[in-house]
Amino acid sequence: MLAITLMTTSAAIVLLLGCVHLLYTFSGDKLMPRDRALVAQMEAVHPVLTRQTTIWRAWIGFNASHSMGAMLFGLIYGYLALTHAELLFGSAYLIVVGFVMLTGLVWLAKRYWFRIPLAGCSIALACYIAAVMIANLG
Repeated sequence: MLAITLMTTSAAIVLLLGCVHLLYTFSGDKLMPRDRALVAQMEAVHPVLTRQTTIWRAWIGFNASHSMGAMLFGLIYGYLALTHAELLFGSAYLIVVGFVMLTGLVWLAKRYWFRIPLAGCSIALACYIAAVMIANLG
């Protein structure tokens, strides 16, 4: 039961971070540049890859898809922990994929983001590792 609780906690943290990030992407000014003139520049400039979008539209899309990825992880791993714990903890593939995902999020948070997502992702990873260790001991 403790392993399920820890895995669900790990998933819930990532889900919460994804939901908050998606909310911030489409409302408020939390993800807006402090230099408002930069928004106008981003809206006017196209990436080298294509003229079908602007840097600003790509910025919004990247933030939204980033949020959706975190939400998907949280929903899938939370669901599996709550309803199919034997499948989750018995699958080396799912355990490795989850570990790689969370480790990647911690690395990204440390390298590119800031302290709140770093703390959240680190706690999620610690809960995940503890859940796997407890599940394998039992």
